[in-house]
Amino acid sequence: MLEIVFLGTGSGIPSKHRNPAGIWLYYEGDAMLWDCGEGTQRQLMIAKLSFMKIQRIFITHWHADHWAGLIGLLQTMNMEGRKEPLYIYGPDAERFVGDILDLNYWGPRFEIIPKTVPHEGTEFVKILEREQYQIFSIPTKHSVPSVAYCFQEKDSWNVDIKKAEKLYGLKQGPLVGRLKRNGEIIFKGKRIRLEDVAVKKRGIKVVYTGDTKTCDNLKTISKDADVLIHDATFVEEKYDRMHSGAKEAAKIAKECGVKCLVLTHFSRRYQNTKPLIDEAKKIFPNTIAAKDFMKITVKSKTNKFISFTTQ
Repeated sequence: MLEIVFLGTGSGIPSKHRNPAGIWLYYEGDAMLWDCGEGTQRQLMIAKLSFMKIQRIFITHWHADHWAGLIGLLQTMNMEGRKEPLYIYGPDAERFVGDILDLNYWGPRFEIIPKTVPHEGTEFVKILEREQYQIFSIPTKHSVPSVAYCFQEKDSWNVDIKKAEKLYGLKQGPLVGRLKRNGEIIFKGKRIRLEDVAVKKRGIKVVYTGDTKTCDNLKTISKDADVLIHDATFVEEKYDRMHSGAKEAAKIAKECGVKCLVLTHFSRRYQNTKPLIDEAKKIFPNTIAAKDFMKITVKSKTNKFISFTTQ
């Protein structure tokens, strides 16, 4: 299960009801952030989420409303005695993380490891490999170097032990593990294929665009996403602002076979997001507007079914 909490859903300047960009993700003990705008650590505290558990932060681009919260967050982690390393990913990460650390007289007592992410070209790049999931990035189209991120859970198999025992006499044990690893085994002279005794669980896929105009790279990374979290600063694209609008986000979601579109990064001119949602739903009905502290849980149950819960 993947837990997503929106810590900030506004763009540019904080408002009374919307903090700048920040998204918490929690999966099987791994905590991470997508962007870290001003005030993110306070939003974490209000949401009762532990900033000390965060292992990785993924910055889409270095506009202040997406990273300025790092300054206070790193200082607080240091004052609270953090010992574990913290990884910060983003375009030109070495340069910008170094500049942030130079703002203080003393360095942190824990290791901060910048990881530069490619921001040019069309390649869909794997930037993190974990046992149960992967993180990918792809360059996007904004006024500064920028990327989108993708959380991709790996597919898994659930072996039906009762079925395996009934058909082949196979019981729970090391052979079941070998079957899941290799896809098939020979047992008592019979070949047992994984698909004969197991149900495949398709891994969930969640994409976050950051700030971007529509571009072909967004289509590449968003293909068949279960949740697409998309920049919707305005109702429609502002060509001089390098931002998408709700209409463009909906077109991407429809074209890419997305299951749920979540709009975020709203201009403060929209005190009510209804105009954006109304326009998006004309194109892609399964659209919702994010709000600060909104929580989404995404679960994979079978090869064809992903469930969503929104709070």
